[in-house]
Amino acid sequence: MRTPEPKGKLDATTTHPAARCVGHVDVVNGPEGEPLDWHAIDWRAAEGTVRRLRQRIFTASQAGDLKRVCNLQKLMLRSRANTLLSVRRVTERNAGRATPGVDGEVTLTPEAKVELADWVQRSSEPWAVRPVKRVYIPKRGTTGRRRPLGVPVIVDRVLQARVVNALEPEWEARFEPRSYGFRPGRGCQDAIGAIYLTVKGPNPARRWVLDADLAAAFDRIDQSFLLGQLGTFPARGLIADWLKAGVIENGRFAPTEEGTPQGGVISPLLLNVALHGMEEAAGVRYRRTGDAGRAVPGSPVLIRYADDLLALCHSRGEAEQVKARLADWLAPRGLAFNEDKTRVVTLDDGVDFLGFTVRRYHGKLLITPSKAAVRRIRERLRTEMRSLRGANAKAVLQRLTPVIRGWSAYYRTVVSSRTFADLDNYMWKLTYKWATRSHPNKPKRWIIPRYFGAFNAFRRSRWVFGDRDSGAYLPKFSWTKIVRHQVVKGGASSDDPALAEYWADRRRKGPPLPMGKAKLRLLLAQDGRCSMCRGLLLYADHQPQHPREWEQWLANTRKAMVTSNIVFSGGRRAGRDQAPSPPRSLPTAGRHRPRQGHGTSACPRLLRACLSRMRLAPHVRF
Repeated sequence: MRTPEPKGKLDATTTHPAARCVGHVDVVNGPEGEPLDWHAIDWRAAEGTVRRLRQRIFTASQAGDLKRVCNLQKLMLRSRANTLLSVRRVTERNAGRATPGVDGEVTLTPEAKVELADWVQRSSEPWAVRPVKRVYIPKRGTTGRRRPLGVPVIVDRVLQARVVNALEPEWEARFEPRSYGFRPGRGCQDAIGAIYLTVKGPNPARRWVLDADLAAAFDRIDQSFLLGQLGTFPARGLIADWLKAGVIENGRFAPTEEGTPQGGVISPLLLNVALHGMEEAAGVRYRRTGDAGRAVPGSPVLIRYADDLLALCHSRGEAEQVKARLADWLAPRGLAFNEDKTRVVTLDDGVDFLGFTVRRYHGKLLITPSKAAVRRIRERLRTEMRSLRGANAKAVLQRLTPVIRGWSAYYRTVVSSRTFADLDNYMWKLTYKWATRSHPNKPKRWIIPRYFGAFNAFRRSRWVFGDRDSGAYLPKFSWTKIVRHQVVKGGASSDDPALAEYWADRRRKGPPLPMGKAKLRLLLAQDGRCSMCRGLLLYADHQPQHPREWEQWLANTRKAMVTSNIVFSGGRRAGRDQAPSPPRSLPTAGRHRPRQGHGTSACPRLLRACLSRMRLAPHVRF
C-alpha cells in the first residue's frame, strides 16, 4: 500500500481555518477540506514557490549535481503551485487559450479551471497523450504564406507547462550567452543590441555576415537525438509520447516520425535544447577572465534567435568556414540550412534580422525597421481603415490605437524617427480619406474641425485625429520616444538566485511602457505592481517580443479600463491632522469583476483578475 506523503514538507502548505473564514485561500500544494476557489488563490505566493524551486534546480545544474537536479525536478512535477500556474498560463495568458484541440474542449470558466487543476494534480492513472490538431496561421514576415501549428488538447498543454518549469531551469544553467529566442529574460531587442555592440564603431573587425535560416527546424528535429539530450529527466517518457503523438488534419491521422509540432508549450524549449552548442560548433571563443562573456579577438560571433541566426565574421572565407562547420553539426540533429534564405554579405550591403535592417551607411552602423516591416504595417493600417468604412470615430480609435502603440513600442529602441514620421504622414492620409468618405456631402471646412484638432494638450499639433464627443484621439508614431535597450549581460538568467537584484533593476530601470503619462505615474507610484494582489504588472523577463504581442497587451489593457478598477491611494502620506489624499484608479483585466467603489477595500474573493494575471508569455502561442 502506498503511504501518504507527510504534511509539512516543502510546498505542502494547507488552508488555515481563519483564512477560510475571511475568504482568503493560501493553498499552494493541495487544498484540504473545502473546494479550491480560483479567485481566492494567492498567486504571488504560488509564483514565489515555483520561482524558488526553479532557482534551486538552476543552482544544482550549475554545480553539476545531476542527482539533486533530478530530485528537484520530481518535486517540481508534483508541486501544486506549479500545477496552478500551468493551468493559469494556458487558460488565461496564452494567445490560443480559446482554441480547442482534437477533443474540442476549452477551459474558460473559473470552475472549469479549478476542476482541471484538481484532476491534473490528483489523477492516479497515467494520461494517454492525444494527437495535435493541425491549423494554419499567417506566417510572420511574409504575405500570403501560412505556417502550420499543432494545437494540443488542454490537458496536454497544462502538462507541458508543468514540464517546462522543471526542465527549463536545468538548461538555463547551460545555454550559451548569445542565444536569445524563447528564453526568459531575453528577446529580440537583446539580439539586436548584441549585434550593435559587436559591429559598432567606425572600423569594426567583423564586417562579414553569415545570414542563415534553418529549413523547417521544428518539423525536422531528430527525435532520438533530442531525447538523448534530455538524459535522465524524470518526464522524458512523457516528452517522447508528445513527440510521437501524431497530427490530425482534416479528420485524417498522420504519425510524427520527426520534429516537434510547432505550437506546443514545450516545443520552443525543445528547439533550444536541440540547438544548444551551436556557438561552440561555429568556433566562437569567449574570454575566461576579465571581461568574461566577450568574444576573444579573431573569433567569430554567433547570435541566434530560435532558428534564425547571424554569424559575424572577419572575412568571407571565415564566414564560409562557419557555414560548413555548422552544416556538419546540424546533420545529426536532422536539420539543414534553407539555402534560399542563407547568404554571406557585408555590413555595407545590409542584412535583415527579426524585422530590423542592420547596415553601415558611410562608415556608421544604423539599425532601422526593415522595408518589409514598414510595408506590412502600411498594409495593415490600410486594411483596417477599409474595414472601418461606415463606422464612427470611436471604433477607429479602438481598433488602431493598440496597433500604432504596439508597433512603435517594438521599434522604439533603434533608429526609427524618420520611419515614425513617414507613418504619421501615411496615417493622416488614411484618416482624412476615411473622414471624407464618411461624409461625402459635407465640405472640407466642416469635416476638418469635426475630426481633426489639438486634441492632445501636450502636443503642438492641430492635425490630430480624434472624437469630439469623448475627447479621445489617435496617437502618432512619432510621439513614441526613442529609448536604447540595455542588453542582458552574458549568461545572465532569471533563474539565477545570485542575480535577483540585477533583474529587479532591469524591471525598475527599463524603458517605460507605451501608455499614457497618467497611467505611467500610477505604475511608478505602485512600484509596477497591482495594488490589490501586489503582483507585477509586466515582468522584465516576459515582455512582448513582437508588435502583435505589444498590440495584444495594449488592447487587453484598454478593455480592462472599461470594466474594472484597482483602487490606489496615491501621493503623499497623510499626517495626523491631514485628510488622506483621494484614491486613484489603475486599470485591471478583471472583466467579470464587480465594480469597486473608490476608497473601498476589495475582498480577495471578489477579485476576478488583475493586470498581473494578463502578463503574456510571448514565446508560446498555445
